[in-house]
Amino acid sequence: MLFKQLFDKETSTFTYVLVDAATRDAVIIDPVLGKMQRDLDALKEMNAELKYIVETHVHADHITGAYDLKQATNAKFAAGVATGLTCGDALLDEGEVIHFGHEVLHAIPTPGHTNGCTSYRWRDRIFTGDTLLINACGRTDFQEGSAENLYNSLQKLLSYPDEYIVYPAHDYNGLSISSIGQEKRNNPYIAGVSKEEFIQKMDNLNLPKPQKIDESLPANLRCGNNKVAA
Repeated sequence: MLFKQLFDKETSTFTYVLVDAATRDAVIIDPVLGKMQRDLDALKEMNAELKYIVETHVHADHITGAYDLKQATNAKFAAGVATGLTCGDALLDEGEVIHFGHEVLHAIPTPGHTNGCTSYRWRDRIFTGDTLLINACGRTDFQEGSAENLYNSLQKLLSYPDEYIVYPAHDYNGLSISSIGQEKRNNPYIAGVSKEEFIQKMDNLNLPKPQKIDESLPANLRCGNNKVAA
């Protein structure tokens, strides 16, 4: 297997490239608008052909680069079924998978930050989107957020083996990788926190509205096509 983690400083967003080493079929997770050439260069460097563009959720803080990548490569677009996206080629539910070459990407619905949040497992790596961040978790105060659902989704992710690697959609503190075991021990939203305490904490964050939500949400509901009116 081949793997590359990319980072966009402006939006603090991670993009991941997964490649089958034998067939060179590839998946890209959470691309960012304006970073297409970077992503295409990464694919070229890995001698890979993009088969699927996968989103962990409908983002509120940036516009996805999925539309432009799809136009450039003819790859298919996939996201969680609960996103309700009508522009996707594959909407994945619990237990459904994406095959790329001999590799398999498993969909894990993890609602809470949004209804459509979906994490993905590839071998011993879990791409957790905004559900589980490093020493943090996603917000639940807008866009269908539910602290109770997020707590349940976190418990679902934490049921995986401690050694499984956690790759989130964002980080704002210079970190890039964690593990299930590390999050169990160190994440202040998880370690020693009951469901009731978690809900109370999430309901009292009082965070400002995401700066780019008004432009990002409409475009991302069109799979990143920001060239037409909503």
